[in-house]
Amino acid sequence: MKYRDIREISMNFIPIAAFLLALLIGAIMIAFLGVNPLVAYHALLNGAFGSINALADTVVKATPLLFVGLGICIAFRAGVLNIGGEGQLVVGALSATIICLVFPNLTGWILILIALFFGFLGGAIWAGIAGFLKAYFNVNEILSTIMLNYIAVYGMNYLLRGPIMDPLQVKLGSFIPQTARLSQAVDLPRFIPTRLHLGTIIAIFFAILVYIFLWRTTIGFRIRMIGQNIQASRASGINVQKYMVLAFFLSGALVGLGGAIEVIGVHHRMFTDGSATGFTGSAGFNGIVAALFGQLHPIGTIPASLLLGALLTGANKMQRVVQVPSALIGALNGLIVIFVVGSEYLRRRQTRRVERIMKVEHNSKNKNKKEDK
Repeated sequence: MKYRDIREISMNFIPIAAFLLALLIGAIMIAFLGVNPLVAYHALLNGAFGSINALADTVVKATPLLFVGLGICIAFRAGVLNIGGEGQLVVGALSATIICLVFPNLTGWILILIALFFGFLGGAIWAGIAGFLKAYFNVNEILSTIMLNYIAVYGMNYLLRGPIMDPLQVKLGSFIPQTARLSQAVDLPRFIPTRLHLGTIIAIFFAILVYIFLWRTTIGFRIRMIGQNIQASRASGINVQKYMVLAFFLSGALVGLGGAIEVIGVHHRMFTDGSATGFTGSAGFNGIVAALFGQLHPIGTIPASLLLGALLTGANKMQRVVQVPSALIGALNGLIVIFVVGSEYLRRRQTRRVERIMKVEHNSKNKNKKEDK
């Protein structure tokens, strides 16, 4: 096996090594609290995979991460950064919720399909705003998507404390910021007796669809080409602005669909604690980590989302069993984010080294051929 082949293989293990290193540092932190790290991590694994219900909860937690991760894959492949997953999840969920509240008497499957479509459309439009500003006015997409997150959250807070608040809460005078329970006809089918729902199958289907789109279609090729070399794309006649907006549109659409599925598959109502995380559970940001952990590949994002879902689910069990403070769970999640994101930079450096080696080998072969002639 050639040196460059070994390097190419080793690059695939960089995110895994980063994840394990984060867990190692987490173990040291746990030990400083006077807790046996092995006991703590055993509780984490048991909480994530110790029973059928635990495994189902892990998959349910991973589902929105997968939708966000798929959206991030499309955006990053186009060379743009979509940091607006939290806002797009909220807008997608709100769009689906409002449809369900306005048309409660529609046939179940028809209402489900309409709700999913409007969640898809809501997220697409919300992300498309940032894409349009980036493509035609060169507005930094990181700033615009983050600002759109805040607008989405404050819009949600206003709606849940007024126009779409549960009438029962108003009648009782409790004024809890949430909607009425959606019609049971719109609940996504579940794999009883667990909480696992049809949304997971939909997420995997879209992961395969995104892979086919990006690597097996002309439009997907153009999106990837823009991400690799925007100048060469313009020179070849590709409408860079059009495809940049399209990438944002599709990215937000998948995230918005994930938000809609969270509503009709898990929560069955919209609610807020004043922040996006009260509803999303930070899936909009954790999905970015899942995408990077999956090396920005739709299929690779599936196991990456499951792994992060297991961490989030198992962390709750670990906290209960070994009585570690909740701040430690947040610190452990933060460590994984830092190391996985940092590993992406290292992987790119390795990629450039492999490309240089391949270029040297190619030039050497051409030189030898010329000498032979």
